[in-house]
Amino acid sequence: MKYAALMMAFLLFAICVPNADGQSANPPVNERDWPAYGGGPRDIRYSPLAEINRENVKDLQVAWTYDTGEKGGLESSPIIVDGALYGISPLQKIFALDAATGKELWKFDSGSQGGQPNRGLSYWADGNDKRIFAGITNFVYALNASTGKPIPGFGENGRIDLRKDLGRDFALQSVVSTTPGIVYKDLIIFGDREPEVLPAPPGDIRAYDVRTGKLRWSFHTIPHPGEFGYETWPKDGWTHSGGANNWTGMALDEQRGIVYVPTGSAAADFYGGDRLGDDLFADCLIALNANTGERIWHFQEVKHDIWDRDFPSPPNLVTVTQNGRKIDAVALTTKSGYVFLFDRVNGQPLFPLRSRKYPESSTPGEKTAAEQVLPTVPAPFARQRLTEDMLTKRTPEAHAWAVKQFHTFHSDGQFLPFRVGEKTVVFPGYDGGAEWGGSAVDPDTAVLYVNANDVAWTGMLAENVSGNSLSGRTLYQSQCSVCHGDNRAGSPPQFPSLVGVENRRSRQEIVTMIEKGKGRMPSFAALSADQISALIEYVSTGEDKALPAVPESRAQAVSDESKYRFTGYDKFLDPDGYPAIEPPWGTLNAIDLNTGKYLWRITFGEYPELAAKGMKATGSENYGGPVVTAGGLLFIAATNFDNKMHAFDKATGKLLWEGDLPFAGNATPATYEVNGRQFVVIAAGGGKALNHPTGGVYVAFALPKDAAASH
Repeated sequence: MKYAALMMAFLLFAICVPNADGQSANPPVNERDWPAYGGGPRDIRYSPLAEINRENVKDLQVAWTYDTGEKGGLESSPIIVDGALYGISPLQKIFALDAATGKELWKFDSGSQGGQPNRGLSYWADGNDKRIFAGITNFVYALNASTGKPIPGFGENGRIDLRKDLGRDFALQSVVSTTPGIVYKDLIIFGDREPEVLPAPPGDIRAYDVRTGKLRWSFHTIPHPGEFGYETWPKDGWTHSGGANNWTGMALDEQRGIVYVPTGSAAADFYGGDRLGDDLFADCLIALNANTGERIWHFQEVKHDIWDRDFPSPPNLVTVTQNGRKIDAVALTTKSGYVFLFDRVNGQPLFPLRSRKYPESSTPGEKTAAEQVLPTVPAPFARQRLTEDMLTKRTPEAHAWAVKQFHTFHSDGQFLPFRVGEKTVVFPGYDGGAEWGGSAVDPDTAVLYVNANDVAWTGMLAENVSGNSLSGRTLYQSQCSVCHGDNRAGSPPQFPSLVGVENRRSRQEIVTMIEKGKGRMPSFAALSADQISALIEYVSTGEDKALPAVPESRAQAVSDESKYRFTGYDKFLDPDGYPAIEPPWGTLNAIDLNTGKYLWRITFGEYPELAAKGMKATGSENYGGPVVTAGGLLFIAATNFDNKMHAFDKATGKLLWEGDLPFAGNATPATYEVNGRQFVVIAAGGGKALNHPTGGVYVAFALPKDAAASH
């Protein structure tokens, strides 16, 4: 009896004593589940499940599929709690499935057809009160996890409106929830997605009561008078500037009560003459007191960003070992292909940073920051400077074309300011480097796994029409050309062409897209009916219809400050549509965060038609992140063209298994266990490859039942 009592005491001690990572040795969340975006509050995309392992992963097969019956693509990672899987359809219907069979349990249709990407859901429970929080357009719904019905006592009839509480006329704001909020105690903390041109709302970080929906605290990412950082903006910048928002997600140290918030760039993305200064807290990692919203520390990645080099990925919370000392750290990957690593308590960098001067802007009215900072360790996981010897050699014709084009570009690495009328290379491109899919970290080894894009884009500025005249053309230039280009050709599929849109869409469909947004396109709530009509007329026919003056609260085509505009995203592709640089065009990387050294690096993805001609392992653009498990595996889909789910040996990068998907899996997987059987599920919807079909199918893989039973 004494021995049994001692063993029980030992077990209780082991459960309750925190480990070096600030978490209990036996986490309170059921390890069989995947209860949050990123797997849990630390967002490390790790599972301790090991039924599926290096030896048997070759036997994985489809266990079930759930077809939403919708098209449009998916970027969502489902959550799994107590045997139920909660997910999102392409048109943003929320559903619950039996996680063992894929059988539908309930479905919620808000009546509002969401067109923006929606990457996941949040879960909160207190006894029998269990809630799913779902962002649909500008609303956040609280749903009963058992029935899918809105909870009447939350907000207004079960939902809150993220356009409110920003200090501006909410009806004119374009705000959507694309990444789920993070739950802390009885709070749910949200960022949002906003336009990348003015007018745009401020990117306040806000915490709401999970029971009532009442706002509990806000952190102003564009500081108000008297707040830290106010002097880094023009006077009263908080009243008219926009952006500096968290669109990609957060991470939470539950024990310390600290939420880590990466932010995006300020609007407008590529010309900052109306926001001269360092623009704190744009492009920052901010550590906030999760109870109050007070700033603990911050790090600004890019000062006065005019390149759209915002933090694109949620942070990862991990414990590293340096000089024999364990340090609780926060890691963050970037579009430019670097990894930053900080002490998560005080914000001190754990690898050396180097600050240096970069070229000044030649654009009148613009003033670049005096210096920018980059890590010296780890080495970047994407190439940094495009040179002529790196151009494509796929065919002699493609190479000759690329050389001719390259000679018209400015190319000199990071932080090279855009010029008026001359193209500048952005490498890696606007979509990274790292992207919203984020990274996975093995907590036992502190190895970070990140997939990356490695293709070049270009950008250029143009002078706006002088004065404040308002017309269809000036509206297009100020609001639309940043994505669709001055020539309306876009850069498909990320930025669709508008040439001939009047033949592909009805007028009402176009009006709805402008009013509500679709895909990466935000809503333009501030545009009046007359302005929308003039805009459509210009896009459809080229007729430049003049408009009368409108109130200041409405969108102005050109203001005295906005003298220059970005002419559009332009991916550097050869005439056949392939990247005009040498491979690899996509990579998968394993980085030891203890030392900053790479364990392995492989090309990731390929073009099936090139592979059939012998040009294999080129890598390809990829969207969606990895998951790492105690079974020695790294699961990832992400690749744009091959419609595959992949399993790699996490120690070596060796490909161990591939499974077919109905569409590209441009999302992050989840893994969980039900009834003793481990599953890996991915949302397959495509949408990131031009002229490839889209859909909305969830596919779950598992070992055969007899193999699982014998494990």
